[in-house]
Amino acid sequence: MKFAGSGIAAIVGPNGCGKSNLSDAMSWVLGEQSAKSLRGARMEDVIFAGTRDRKPLGLASVTMTLVDPTAEAEHHDHANGNGHANGNATHKPSEVTITRRLFRSGESEYLIDGKVARLRDIQDLFIGTGLGPESYAIIEQGRIGQILSNKPQDRRAIIEEAAGIGKFKTK
Repeated sequence: MKFAGSGIAAIVGPNGCGKSNLSDAMSWVLGEQSAKSLRGARMEDVIFAGTRDRKPLGLASVTMTLVDPTAEAEHHDHANGNGHANGNATHKPSEVTITRRLFRSGESEYLIDGKVARLRDIQDLFIGTGLGPESYAIIEQGRIGQILSNKPQDRRAIIEEAAGIGKFKTK
């Protein structure tokens, strides 16, 4: 699926069509550690268990690519006349791809741009962006009421993450 990246994207459809699977996949690739949050008893429950007609799979894998449309524009703004970036310009990558895999053996792996990474690396990449397993960026139907009825300090944590100051508190 492709999202434009501006405004709000709403995923609607009848029961059982996969809406929750999509939001679970996004939370999972971003580092969600609670099987209960993913509607399972154990983390291995994210691996396709098979049906009468289809064999079970040996792993679950989700890959998400995020594109920053401002990164290339900033890179070109910092370039000097001959098209080379000057020494003090920091080049932001215009896209990052993250992958999470879980094998039936219980082993898991994370990748950033195809290179093996740690969960911590994934978390550091997205801290303060509003993206993450507990973020406000992916809100399932029942969670809106939960956020509104949260204790003030819990609501504050969501607002701090939305404002981008969560990364400073963590560091």
